[in-house]
Amino acid sequence: MTPDLATPALLFPAISLLLLAYTNRFLALAALIRDLQARYQDTQERRLYRQIENLRRRVVLIRNMQVLGVSSLFVCVLCMLVLMLGWMVMGQWLFAASLVLMMLSLGVSVREIQISVDALNIQLADVADGQSGAPAKRREETPPAP
Repeated sequence: MTPDLATPALLFPAISLLLLAYTNRFLALAALIRDLQARYQDTQERRLYRQIENLRRRVVLIRNMQVLGVSSLFVCVLCMLVLMLGWMVMGQWLFAASLVLMMLSLGVSVREIQISVDALNIQLADVADGQSGAPAKRREETPPAP
């Protein structure tokens, strides 16, 4: 395969969309952390502290996802520069490195999603545990159909 300038340019939209998605996740988590921290300072609930710790791990993962994504974009741009200078073999290696960085970023993203799902499952288990001790709602008896 002999890459030309258009080959690494194919990654630009994908990397840009990934970085946008990562930034949106980061901003949503930052707002949630601020809210939970304020609630924790008022109540000192252990459950809130566990949630904040979970979010702290996820923020670190999102930071790593962003670093890998930006690195992928940087190496991709460097690849284009090297290809413009006519260094095809180095351009191929840089393009491969850019792809590997993007794959690593996606892999970290999968891990962050797994942690997010685990946190939601813990939250749902707390809700289910709270409901199991509550008295059951009385169902209205419906008269039998004629």
